[in-house]
Amino acid sequence: MPTSQPDASLPSEDRATPDALLHTGTEGPVTAEDLVLGSGRDVTPQNLAWAEAKLQREGSAAVDKLLP
Repeated sequence: MPTSQPDASLPSEDRATPDALLHTGTEGPVTAEDLVLGSGRDVTPQNLAWAEAKLQREGSAAVDKLLP
């Protein structure tokens, strides 16, 4: 009697999520809005000003400091 194999295309709780899906990358341009959203803040003029200043100081590395 054959046993059924779980479909490999379906998500499994036993498999780890690939690194490429867990980590952000700064391959593309980072905007102030990206930084605000990555920090978990609401997009407001005040938070956008904070993010713009942080991007000017730290460049795209600012988002890498917030996200894994």
